[in-house]
Order: sequence, then C-alpha cells, then structure tokens
Amino acid sequence: MDAFDSDREEVAKRVQEAGLEAVITIGSDFQGCKGAVELAGKYDFVYAAVGIHPHDAKDFNEEILDQLKAWVKSNKVVAVGEIGLDYHYDHSPRDIQREVFARQLRFAKEMDLPVVIHSREAKEDTLRILEESGIEKGVMHCFSGDREMAEKAMAMGLHISIAGPVTFKNATGLRDIAKRIPDERLLVETDAPYLTPEPYRGKRNEPAFVVNTAKFLAELRGVSLEDIDRITTVNAKLLFKIGDLPEGEIAYKIRDSLYLNVTSKCTSRCTFCVKFHTDFVKGHNLRLEHEPSEEELKHAIGDPARYKEVVFCGYGEPLLRLDVVKAVASWIKEKGGKVRINTNGHGNLIHKRNILPELQGLVDSMSISLDAQDEETYQRVCRPAFKNAFSEVVNFIREAKSHIPDVQATVVALEGVDIDRCRQITDKLGVKLRVRRLDVVG
Repeated sequence: MDAFDSDREEVAKRVQEAGLEAVITIGSDFQGCKGAVELAGKYDFVYAAVGIHPHDAKDFNEEILDQLKAWVKSNKVVAVGEIGLDYHYDHSPRDIQREVFARQLRFAKEMDLPVVIHSREAKEDTLRILEESGIEKGVMHCFSGDREMAEKAMAMGLHISIAGPVTFKNATGLRDIAKRIPDERLLVETDAPYLTPEPYRGKRNEPAFVVNTAKFLAELRGVSLEDIDRITTVNAKLLFKIGDLPEGEIAYKIRDSLYLNVTSKCTSRCTFCVKFHTDFVKGHNLRLEHEPSEEELKHAIGDPARYKEVVFCGYGEPLLRLDVVKAVASWIKEKGGKVRINTNGHGNLIHKRNILPELQGLVDSMSISLDAQDEETYQRVCRPAFKNAFSEVVNFIREAKSHIPDVQATVVALEGVDIDRCRQITDKLGVKLRVRRLDVVG
C-alpha cells in the first residue's frame, strides 16, 4: 500500500524486532494482490492472501480469476481474501458483490484454502452466502459484528480476528465479544495501515503494533501476553498451514501456574472434553507420546517455587497414576511449591480404597468435577467407566474436605445440567462451586 512506500524496509525490520514470527499481507484489488505476492517472495517471514475486496467486485472478471488461480499455486499464498460484502460504502453494486463473493468462496474451496472475510453492515447476506458455500475454514477479519454473528460464524468453523478497535474506549460491545471467543477460534491482527491500536491511535498502523492489541486482549481475557501470543500463533499456524507446531508438552504454563500433563487416559468420556476435537489447550500441545516418568516431570518443572501453584491436570485423569502424583507432589512440597490436583473424583473407584488420606500434607487444593445434579445426567454428560459414579464423586468431595485444605467442585454449564441443584449439593457438602463456560478450558 502507498502508506508504506517511503519506509517499507524499516517497517519490515520492526516486524522482526517486535518478535513476530510471520506476517500475512492481504490483497484486496488486483494490484494489491500482485504486490502481496511480490512481498511474500521477497521476505521469508511474509505470506500472502489474494482475493478481490467487495469495493472492487465490479472489476472482477475471468482474467482476474485465472490470475488468482495462478497465484495460489505458490506455497507463500496461504488464503483467499480479502473477500466479502460491504454495504456501508457500496462502491460496487450489492448484487455484484454477492455474486463475486460466492464465486471466490467456491474458488477457495476448490483450492482447499482458508478465506479472509470482510463484512460491513451486511451480516445476514454474509452469513447466508457463507453457509451456502459450505466453507469450513477461514477468518472473520477485523471483526466488527455482533455476538450472534460471531457465534454463527464460529459454528461454521471460522475464526474471529480482533484488531485495534478493541483498545478504543467506546468499544464495549466488541470487548464483550473478544472476552467470549473460545481460545481455539481467536486470532489477532492489525489491518495496517488502518485501525491503529492505543496508544498509537491517530498514527499509521503497522504490523509490529499487533503486540499492543495482543497485550490488551491478554488483560481483557485474564491471561498473560505469553498466553495470547502462544494461542493466536498456534491458531494461525493451524489455519494457514504456516511453520511448525509445538510438540506435546508434559509441563505447560498458563498465567502464573504450571500444569502437569501426566496421562492422556481417563475414566470418563465427557461430552464436552476438549481432547476429542483438538490437541491444544491455550496453545499448548497436550497430546502425549508417552506417559512421563517421575524424573521427567521433575525435570520439566524445574523450580516449583517459581509458580503460584503446580497443577496435576492435562488431558487425562491424574489419579490413575497415584504413585507418580504422590512422589512428585512430595518433591514439590519439599522444594517450597504448592500443589493442586484437578480430578474427576474417581480416585477411590480406580484404586478400590480411600486414597485421600494418602494425599494429606501433599496437596494444598483440589478441584473435583461434579458436572451434574444427579446420576442420570452424570451418566449422559460424563459417560464414566463406573456404575453409580455420581454418588461416588459426591462422596469423594465430602471425604476430600477432611484431608485437603482447599476443595472446590466444578460444573460445566451444559444444556440439561441444573446449576442451581448442583449448588445445593455443594452447599450441603460445604465446598465452593465453580461454574465453567463450555468453551473455557485452562
């Protein structure tokens, strides 16, 4: 774009100085696509998306489509976009916008590429055309729609990308949406040279400023910048097939806690469990190649006193490996760390004895999944390996209070789960109840 003609090299240097691993530069008209492809060829860390913006839909023809097809054969072209609808400016007639949008969606599907979608004051038509296209991968670029639009787009498999306006003082609606986007659907962008985030608002935007938007998102969502960095990087790599993905981790940091991934095995098959549709939690790969030994876990932890707490969690039920949990927990306590266990409450069923006295003095806090108000609902939602598991979980919570200083029960807000009745159970047990949204993990 013209805004970068005088200092494009300096902008590229600032990209790397800011710690960005890759940048996708997006075409919108024919010349913009040509320039994006050329930039991607010049810089190793730059990739391109090619497509015709709704403003320029009136100029779309077969010759342009043929050139788009030629460009996407390059491995540096990772998406079709920016395409979509814009009913605010109407620089192209709306019927032509809709036709060109649908054609480019078909083209992207044929090429097996994700799409980058622009939608302004065109919610209903955008969603209808997307649904009719059968597109299942892409991003709602620089999202400015409402919550319903975001939810419908994500239901189709699309990501929601947040840009600089989320930092603006009057962006209350966008902030509410940005807080609610599930980790695995979140992306962050600049839309440079436009929509510069605070504190640079009013100046020309550039890729390095994405860090400011990421910092704001981290605070908004109650996580660290490191978490947002990792989450959005993994999402971008998965969506656009750029770079290498992280390998499976046995110790992974979220906020200021360290989580231990001791097993992928579990005695429940919960309908809401994230492991059935992704390897990643907050950008961490939790798919284990093997169950880590006691020594491997200690090595991965390092100094446990560095963390607020060390949490036995991961993709499976940690108490399946009771001996390892006890040995590592004892070592953590000796080193001045704090220990928490996240469990489904099946420990006594698994080992056919009351294991809680064995954890006394080793565990500072325990989070136990209640997840239902009665046996029938529990069997449907959690699909446990044991009969009468619900009553045993309730008994486990009751017994845990006698041995663990801090005990809480958790429940995921699902259709058919009566939160009020769950709270009545935990009130009688004398423990706190934490209610989790379905799409919040970690």
